[in-house]
Amino acid sequence: MRRLAFVLITFLGTAALATDGATEADDPLFIDGSQVTLEEFQWLRRPVVVFADNPNDPRFRQQIDLLEAEPEALALRDVVVLMDSDLLQNSALRESLRPRGFMLVLVGKDGLVYLRKPQPWTVRELTRSIDKLPLRQQEERDRRADPIR
Repeated sequence: MRRLAFVLITFLGTAALATDGATEADDPLFIDGSQVTLEEFQWLRRPVVVFADNPNDPRFRQQIDLLEAEPEALALRDVVVLMDSDLLQNSALRESLRPRGFMLVLVGKDGLVYLRKPQPWTVRELTRSIDKLPLRQQEERDRRADPIR
């Protein structure tokens, strides 16, 4: 009987760990934006879209480096970073947001564009803007009201 309990506990524990790992792998913070649409993230994540005409654009590289430096702050706010640095691909993101050269765009969970910037922003500047969004403020109120979360 003890052996059966041990096997079940071991199996269920391993299955839970495998599920957690798969979830994190399926939910990356940085995504190639050429193959996605904003609608895929509506009500789930806050897309931050980083555009450039070329992946070698110094502003594009600087922006990605700034965002990669503080992934925890972005993940806490349900941010997904969509990168589109191929002018010739004419992705769905380019069709809907119409960038000119480098551009940083913050899209809310509701699908509305809240911010467009022609220069790189730090994570601190970005998170301050996110924290002012009505839906984010509601999420914080809900989190404070339910201490289990």
